Amino acid sequence: MDKEKIDKKERLLDVAERMFSDLGYDGASTRIISKEAGVNMAMLNYYFGSKDGLFTAVFERRVSTFRATLQNINNEHITSWEKLQRCVDYYIDRIIPNSCFHRLIHRELSLSQRSEITKTITDILLKNVIEVKKIIKDGINNGSFKADIDVEMVVATLFGTKYYILNTPQMSSAVIERDVEDEKVMEEELKPRMKNHLKNLFKAYLLNEDYKNSE
Repeated sequence: MDKEKIDKKERLLDVAERMFSDLGYDGASTRIISKEAGVNMAMLNYYFGSKDGLFTAVFERRVSTFRATLQNINNEHITSWEKLQRCVDYYIDRIIPNSCFHRLIHRELSLSQRSEITKTITDILLKNVIEVKKIIKDGINNGSFKADIDVEMVVATLFGTKYYILNTPQMSSAVIERDVEDEKVMEEELKPRMKNHLKNLFKAYLLNEDYKNSE
């Protein structure tokens, strides 16, 4: 694929992500997306086949970047605990600038009328879950993490903390006593707070005493 075609495809994905995030799946029209991207409908259909295909491609592009980073972290010659800390840092740093996209994920996964899309999105996201679980299971196997921890609940805690704060902004702002929709507050206060909370929580729950004392 030549550079011009790649640029047009990326432009379509950029516009589609913004419009799906702003308007949701139902509110975003492929005709408007193609017009905004400066390409015709035939090209959109050629690249993605349908609105469902375009929607799925938007998700895959975002999620695959995180997956590649997780795989790189997993391949590093560092401890399991260091890998998990890097995972937390990257995850929090990455989701905040893309909060609209993550609200889109939450919105679409909560709907039931598009079961095929929901299944596709779930399958894409689960590939990232597998990489996080690998970090935790490796820690158990090498003895740095406790053997009796609940791996799945650790993953749910990591992703669930983000979902609660970003997807229920009014409630989470009241609980945290800070405006989670204020970009400056989020960047300067809440991001470091989320990282510290998750790391301290995971350290207390995961690490064996011998390893914890060596930290």
